[in-house]
Amino acid sequence: MATEPTSSKAASLVGQEYEVEVGPVAHGGHCVARTEEGRVLFVRHTLPGERVVARVTEGREDSRYLRADAVTVVEASRDRVPAPCPFSGPGRCGGCDWQHAKPGAQRRLKAEVLTEQLAQLAGLTPEQAGWDGTVEPAPGDKVPAGEVPAWRTRVQYAVDEEGRAGLRRHRSHEVEPVDHCLIAAEGVTELGVERREWPGMATVDVAAATGSNDRLVVLTPRPERRLPLVELDRPVSVMRAEPTRGRGGEPTVHRVHGRAFVRERADDHTWRVSGGGFWQGHTKAAEVLVDAVMRGLIPRRGETALDLYCGAGLFAGALAQRMGEKGAVLGIEASGRAVRDARHNLSGYPRVRVEQGPVAKVLPATGITEADLVVLDPPRAGAGGDVVRRVAALGPRRVAYVACDPAALARDLRHFAAAGYVPRFLRAFDLFPVTHHMECVAILHPAKKES
Repeated sequence: MATEPTSSKAASLVGQEYEVEVGPVAHGGHCVARTEEGRVLFVRHTLPGERVVARVTEGREDSRYLRADAVTVVEASRDRVPAPCPFSGPGRCGGCDWQHAKPGAQRRLKAEVLTEQLAQLAGLTPEQAGWDGTVEPAPGDKVPAGEVPAWRTRVQYAVDEEGRAGLRRHRSHEVEPVDHCLIAAEGVTELGVERREWPGMATVDVAAATGSNDRLVVLTPRPERRLPLVELDRPVSVMRAEPTRGRGGEPTVHRVHGRAFVRERADDHTWRVSGGGFWQGHTKAAEVLVDAVMRGLIPRRGETALDLYCGAGLFAGALAQRMGEKGAVLGIEASGRAVRDARHNLSGYPRVRVEQGPVAKVLPATGITEADLVVLDPPRAGAGGDVVRRVAALGPRRVAYVACDPAALARDLRHFAAAGYVPRFLRAFDLFPVTHHMECVAILHPAKKES
C-alpha cells in the first residue's frame, strides 16, 4: 500500500512523534492507530493494545494516512518479547515484521489479517470460507518465545558501497549490514556470506537446497564491475546475473562454475531449480503445500488437470503421479527458465506438457474446453478476474488456489464466486515466520453441486 500522492507544498511530518493507543493489526506488518487529531497511523514494531510513542517515517500534512515506527513502548502487550535479532527495530532491517512478538501471537495476528481480508474483499466469514480460523506452523517451527526458526532457504543479500553484505531497511534501498540472519536456514548460514566483503557487487543471492547438499550463489555486479573471487566456507556453485532493462523481464544468468541449478526434494521426487528460479523459501513449504493441495483435490486415475503458474512443475508432477498413465496435465508458466526446469523435471511423464507464456494469454490459446482439476499458484498480485473466469468456464470439479497474499486471495475468491465457484475449505500456513506473510490453500468447487 503506497502513501497517497500529496501536494509538494504540504509540510512533511517525518520525524513528528505522537503518543498513541495501538489498535488492530493491518495487512503489511503494522498496526493501526490514530492521533488525538484523528490522523491514521500505520505503526510498525508495536502490537495491538499497546501504548507507544510513534515517530512518523512517511507522510505530509495532507496525506490520507501516515507511516510510523514505535520508538518508545509506554505500555507493553503481554505478547511482546525482546527482539532476538540485534538488527531488528525502527530504522533497521526490514526483513522481519514480528521479531518483538511471541510465536503464537504472530500466528494469531496473521489469522486476524486473513479474517479481515476475507470479510472486506470477499464478503466471507471464516466459516463461509471453510477455514477453522487458525494459521498452522510448519513442522518443527514451534519454538519458545524469544526464539526464531531458521527456515529461509533463499536469501538475497544487498551489498553496500563498502562491499558489506546486509539486508534492505524497510521501504528503503539503504543497506543494513548484518553478520548473521536469524531466519536464514543452516544451509545459507554455513556459507559465511555475511563474513566476507563483496566489492563491486549489488546483490548476492543464496539458495540452499533441501534434500541435497547443493548450494548456489548468484552475484549481480554493479555496472562495469567484475566478479570477485568467491571463496566460501562450503562448496558452492556460482552464477552471474545481468539485470534486464525495463520492467518485468527475467535477468540473464550465466554459469561461472559448478552446477547452474540446485536439486530440491519434495513429494518423493527430485526437482531441478535453476539459479534465480523460483522455489518455496521455507525448508518444509513444498511438502506442506503439495500435501494440502493433493488432500483437497483428491486426484483420480485418468483425470485431466491444469497447473497454472506452474514454476518448476511441483504440482504438475504431484498430479501426474496420482492420476496414473491415462491422466493428463498441462502446465503453464511465464518464466522461460522455470519452463525449462519443469520440462526436465516432468520428462518422465509422457502425458504432461508445459507451455510458456502469461497464463491469461496461453490458456485461451490452448483450445482446452474442460478439465477435471485446476491448480493455481499465482504471483503475489493474484490471478485476476479474467483468468478466474476462464478457469471456471472449464467446469473443473475442484480448484486448488495457492496464495501467498491474503488480499489477492480474497479478491480472487470474489471473482470465483461471481463465476459460480465457492470455497469448500481453506487452510492457512505460517511458512514465513517472523514476517507478515503467510501461505493459504483454498479448495473450491461449483456452488450448485457437491463433487
